[in-house]
Amino acid sequence: MVKVLFVCLGNICRSPMAEAVFRELVRKEGLSDQIEVDSCGTGHWHVGQPPHEGTLKVLKKHGIPSDGLRGRVLTKEDIETFDYIIAMDESNVENILWRCDERSRHKVHRLLDFSPEIPVRDVPDPYYDGRFDYVYDLISTGAKNLLEHIKKEALHVSEA
Repeated sequence: MVKVLFVCLGNICRSPMAEAVFRELVRKEGLSDQIEVDSCGTGHWHVGQPPHEGTLKVLKKHGIPSDGLRGRVLTKEDIETFDYIIAMDESNVENILWRCDERSRHKVHRLLDFSPEIPVRDVPDPYYDGRFDYVYDLISTGAKNLLEHIKKEALHVSEA
């Protein structure tokens, strides 16, 4: 089982969106029995809360289920057990690495590092500017590329 964790600051905008989008991609590929998906935040402000209404609206617009998404905080156990810890921006990468020991640092990546064709590296936080559709587009592309990477590198699935 490959375990993928998406991380942003508060776990109500970007990372739950990424979790839902990636989970749906995994389901459509028939890989739900091989890939586990979750999300969390580096901050504690929204623990137990559902995603931001902007995130829920954009997921609904694209027909992506949002059931069970609730804010939670990154734990030491997460760092130990997840194979891929996918941050939404450089600030979150730094926050995660600060909590990691040397054995876990290789697991931490920025989502858009899997999408060199996109001219930005950070997924911006739509909490402040409301650009949920733009963030969805970035996350959707990054999630597709991440899944292809995992299929090739971790699951050893080759394209026909």
